Amino acid sequence: MIKLTLLVKTHSIHESKQIEKALNAPFGDLKVEARIVDRIAEGWVQVGFEGEDENIAATYATNEFGVCPASMDSLKQMTVLKGYITGFEDTSESLSVDVGIFQPKIVHATIPLHDLQAQLVEGRKIPLKKIAEIYGLCEDLPLEIRVTRFGENESGIEALLSDDQVKKFQTWQASLLDRLVVLGLSLQDIRNILKNERLDRDVIDIEPLGLLEYALTCKLGTDAAGLIPRIGRRVRRAKFAVFNPKKLLNLKSKAWPIETNQTHLKNHKTKHFLTKLSKTETNN
Repeated sequence: MIKLTLLVKTHSIHESKQIEKALNAPFGDLKVEARIVDRIAEGWVQVGFEGEDENIAATYATNEFGVCPASMDSLKQMTVLKGYITGFEDTSESLSVDVGIFQPKIVHATIPLHDLQAQLVEGRKIPLKKIAEIYGLCEDLPLEIRVTRFGENESGIEALLSDDQVKKFQTWQASLLDRLVVLGLSLQDIRNILKNERLDRDVIDIEPLGLLEYALTCKLGTDAAGLIPRIGRRVRRAKFAVFNPKKLLNLKSKAWPIETNQTHLKNHKTKHFLTKLSKTETNN
């Protein structure tokens, strides 16, 4: 048996069953079975692959979903990681992301608020909760980040949203279409619900964000928030968030204070650089 701790989280027995079903679906005639053998740290699934074709299956899962780095030993500045938003209500000054570091202790990556403001709202000093509300940022949402610096004695990781993550949000915004983020449901569950609720025409695309996380693209004129009661009455275990490009445009149009070092934030995006830059300008 080959065991891998995948970059996939589970929070319930039902989700674990859904994950096992999704993992085995692509293997078809391969002689292998994938099953969850353990739940590591804050919900990461350890999967065992067993059978004649276990090497093929394990390689596929690694490439498709990724594996937890487990420790900080292999991480470097600029490393791109996948993770899940966690501890969302703990602070208003940063966004915490669980990236699968749990040896010898759990370490989360944090994205400082001023960097989120630089990347998502053109440096405007908009509160984290407001940014989260507009962008659909919520607990357990998958995100891709880029490491920018490490704390002393491996005490923490500071990061930014990755370039690809920012581009995804920009693409969503440019479309001017609402998106309903659904967490905790399989693709088949979502398709069945849309069909049963006759919402097929209101949703024009289903974009995978993770194994049990999807973004539903609404047709022009459909309000994503209005779909939540209809989908939610079919399943109580799912979580929902809304990405609303029109509200985002309205938010950006307001006269919020703007970070004066916006250009430098975009180019370097780290507190470390800003500190050095400030000292240089003072000496000059």
